[in-house]
Amino acid sequence: MVALPLAGGSVAHAQSSPKDTPWSAEFAIGWDNSISGNINSSGIGTLNGQAVVITKNTYDDVYGTGLHIRFGGGYLLDDFTEVRATFSFQSLDADLTPMGDIGVSRLYGQYDDYKSFGLDVGFRRYVDLQPGLRAYGEGTLGLAFIEETDVTLVAPGANFTGDVTDFYDQTAAFTLGGNAGVVLQMSSNIDMFGQVGIRWVSGMSAIDNLEGTGLETINDKSGRWTMPFLTGVRVRF
Repeated sequence: MVALPLAGGSVAHAQSSPKDTPWSAEFAIGWDNSISGNINSSGIGTLNGQAVVITKNTYDDVYGTGLHIRFGGGYLLDDFTEVRATFSFQSLDADLTPMGDIGVSRLYGQYDDYKSFGLDVGFRRYVDLQPGLRAYGEGTLGLAFIEETDVTLVAPGANFTGDVTDFYDQTAAFTLGGNAGVVLQMSSNIDMFGQVGIRWVSGMSAIDNLEGTGLETINDKSGRWTMPFLTGVRVRF
C-alpha cells in the first residue's frame, strides 16, 4: 500500500472515467489478525471427579493469524459511491493450548480449526488522489456461517482425556466491518488494490456439554474483533 502512490504516475495514461465501467468483480487474499475476543472464558468446577481451574484463552492464543479470502463485486451509483456484495472465507489453524489445571496436573485443549464463510454487503466511497490512484473507505454488515467447533481436553498427569463434543455448534453470526484502502489503475479495466480493516463477528452458539461441572459459562462469550489485511485484483466492466 505504501508503494502504490509511487507507482501511480506510471499508469496515469490508463485512466478512464469510473462511470464508463460501473460493474466490477474482484478477488483478494490476505491475513486475518485477531484483536480481541475469547474462545473460552475462565471458570472453576469439576471434571472426572477432580477439581479443575480453566483459564481464559483468546482467539489469538489458540488460532493466531489465519487465511482470509474474499471475492465479490460492486456497482458504481456515481463516480465516487459504490454498493458492494462480497463473500469471505476464513481459515485458522488451532494450536495445542494450555487450559488450566485439573487436580495436580496441567490441563490442555486441542480445538478444531476455525472456518467460516460469510456474505457482507455495504457502501464504499472513493476519493481521487492523483490520476490512476484512488483511496476509499467503506462500511459493511452481513452474516458469517461458522463451522461446529469441538475441543479435546487432556491432562497427562491425571490420566484424563475427554472429548467435549459441540463446544460450539454450527453458527450463523452477525458481522460488522469497516475498511480503508487504495486502488491503483493498471489498465482500462483492471485495478490492483490493498486494504486494511476492522471486523466484528458475534458469538458462536454455545453447547452446554459441561452442564453440572460448574464450567457451563466458559463458552458463553465468544464474539471477536479482527483486523484483516487484503490485497487483490479487480476487473471493471
